[in-house]
Amino acid sequence: MITTLCYLEKENKYLMLHRTKKENDINKNKWLGVGGKLEKGETPEQCLIREVKEETGLDLIDYVHRGIVIFNYNEDEPLDMYLYTSKNFSGEIQECSEGDLKWIDKSEIYKLNLWEGDRIFLELLEKDAPFFHLILNYENDNLLSSELKFVEK
Repeated sequence: MITTLCYLEKENKYLMLHRTKKENDINKNKWLGVGGKLEKGETPEQCLIREVKEETGLDLIDYVHRGIVIFNYNEDEPLDMYLYTSKNFSGEIQECSEGDLKWIDKSEIYKLNLWEGDRIFLELLEKDAPFFHLILNYENDNLLSSELKFVEK
């Protein structure tokens, strides 16, 4: 399965989604960026723009593709996440059907209930690392291993 994940930035904060509203949610009670699954016929960029609009009400003006994260969870099908950041968007934040949106200071992000692997790529984003591929292998909530490679786009 292919998904997108975007971290919107302003005033040294990320817009984070606290996933609290969906039933049977693998991300229940976790804090994430915004994004979601590609629909049939969509490119990752089209999905990104649509998902950001649906979840936040914001329109992306531009964005940067930062990496690809492979999320292996138990025996589930691998999840290929196209990871983006954006500092340039417009509109007003709306209520999200999947949880609560909140601007969180980057220095406070690591105090939130995050996936362990998210801590790895959030640090890479903060360091402005080059484009990367990150493989995360989980058993339930436990990160068993990770593999990081920097690549040229």
